[in-house]
Amino acid sequence: MAALSQSLLNAFQKWKLNPFPSSQEISDSWHNERFISRARALFFARLLFLGMVFLMFILPAWNHYFKLSSPVAVGIYVGMWLYSLANYTVLHRPVAGRVATYVSLCLDLLFMVLLIFQSEKGGLENPLLATQLLFTMFFVLLFPKPISILPPLLVLLITLRLDQLLQHGIAAVDLLTLFWYLALNFAILYVLVYLNSREILAHKAIVELQDNIQKHALAEERHRLAREIHDGLGATLSSLIFQSEYLLQLTKEEKLLNEIGELKSTAEDSMEELRRSVKMMRGDFDLTQSLGDYAQAFAERSRLDIQFKKTGLEKPLSSSTQLALFRALQESLTNVAKHAQAQAVVVELLFIDNSVSLTVSDNGKGFEPSKPTPGHYGLIHLKERALNLGGSFDIRSSFENGTHISFTVPLSS
Repeated sequence: MAALSQSLLNAFQKWKLNPFPSSQEISDSWHNERFISRARALFFARLLFLGMVFLMFILPAWNHYFKLSSPVAVGIYVGMWLYSLANYTVLHRPVAGRVATYVSLCLDLLFMVLLIFQSEKGGLENPLLATQLLFTMFFVLLFPKPISILPPLLVLLITLRLDQLLQHGIAAVDLLTLFWYLALNFAILYVLVYLNSREILAHKAIVELQDNIQKHALAEERHRLAREIHDGLGATLSSLIFQSEYLLQLTKEEKLLNEIGELKSTAEDSMEELRRSVKMMRGDFDLTQSLGDYAQAFAERSRLDIQFKKTGLEKPLSSSTQLALFRALQESLTNVAKHAQAQAVVVELLFIDNSVSLTVSDNGKGFEPSKPTPGHYGLIHLKERALNLGGSFDIRSSFENGTHISFTVPLSS
């Protein structure tokens, strides 16, 4: 019965550790998926742009206007296809996808500048310059920070400077065109950054709501499991105890009385284990009280002098930490009763800084910790419990000098 209730609690503990993805995991996944969807949109927009450039190659009038008949222009065009496809293949990689997308956008801008200034009408009057606004939009959508507008703005400044060098001066209409483009760029920046911040706030609110719903669902499921265990397994154990008491009244045979008494004692221990499991599921488990009660009950059953004390300011502990400390006490006292031949045991729950320790010291015959008894795994399991929680497990013992066990776990576990 005790094993059954413990297996139910262990299953609940494993399920409770990560029943749902965390808020941070949801947020990271959302940001990543959003980036990938926008980068895909960039890829298809780039395909359209490459298609237009292809028409510039094959249509004589366009080819003549943009002067694309040179092998260098063909090489640049092929290079754009290659880095566009390479960028698309690494979109799902968190770091590589972002780096490749940013670099490819900068290369797009460079290619656009080359197209503008090798055409018949270069500079601010070129119709391709309007594409700069599209790149501003993609830069801000993919990298939503004010600094993301820097590369597109550099294109405008480079265009203005080259225009000045080629034409030996800047006309008033050129300044008007420049300021018009600048105004449009900052308008795009403001609108997209504002909408992005609103989108992030809305997503955060949804994630918080989802997190609250999940916590509520988890609490409801925890209470449902506690009710099922208490009403089902608890009722069965209670019946077993009552039947054992009834049988004790019927029989007079000493051997049978001992067997029935042992059965009743086991059922009572299982009932106590079940109550502790239910308390832990419902969040009503008081570690200090439970350790003290268990030490007192064990002392009465084993006829050992067990003293329990708490040192330090008690701090909140996770369910996994409370369970590990309670199991450490159970295993330690069981070992004392079975092997130590001790008369007195001191149990201390110690809260120090950012850790909590359970120490169990006895005045028994002691043993050699470096030579564990074959087939006995209790101490090994305690060490594994401590390590799984980021803590430590220490044994000090020698023959005729008793044994001291220390089970330490960080409060953050």
